[in-house]
Amino acid sequence: MRIAFLLFDRFTALDVTGPYDVLSHLPGAETTFVAERPGPVANEVGSLRLYADAALADVPRPDVIVVPGGPGQNAHMADGPVRRWLRAADQHSTWTASVCTGSLLLAAAGLLNGRRATTHWLRHDDLVPLGAIPTPERVVFDGKYVTAAGVSAGLDLAFALAGRIAGDFVAQSIQLAHEYDPQPPYRAGSPATAPPAVVEAIRARRAAIVN
Repeated sequence: MRIAFLLFDRFTALDVTGPYDVLSHLPGAETTFVAERPGPVANEVGSLRLYADAALADVPRPDVIVVPGGPGQNAHMADGPVRRWLRAADQHSTWTASVCTGSLLLAAAGLLNGRRATTHWLRHDDLVPLGAIPTPERVVFDGKYVTAAGVSAGLDLAFALAGRIAGDFVAQSIQLAHEYDPQPPYRAGSPATAPPAVVEAIRARRAAIVN
């Protein structure tokens, strides 16, 4: 089972590394970091680089596709190599997944037309003109497409997807091995529970967070 993690300049690190650390433990998993060209790819901060093992053309038929978000995706919202690869690879994938604003890239490629999907809460409305149906859930399955809300939701997506691929026992075993038992110190992870002042502060920084 070949799992392709898309990389592009200025991706969000946890969108990739969280799902990678879960899905790479699936039995028979063969993980590949793929980008327009092989080599190091910098995250949005610029201080972390992941190495793309393969160019897009080298991975035409992955079984699972994982698309991260990040400000660098804006360079690929117009038709180009990344969108063309997504459309072509999606024809052969068993699962096509995204984390955070990665769903906007899937939608721009025409893969979420009429489908329920989620993304970072600050960008929900941006799914509509791209043909998707925004759904305020942390992880959304619609057919073979699975999308996650902002950044940390990629871990939830990965465990849910692991269960669909390998069964509950395997997914639960990976979860326990990771000791994934979230107990955040604040109830500020959603605009519905965060203090209003915090919500407004984040809204004011929208362009810097989910540009």
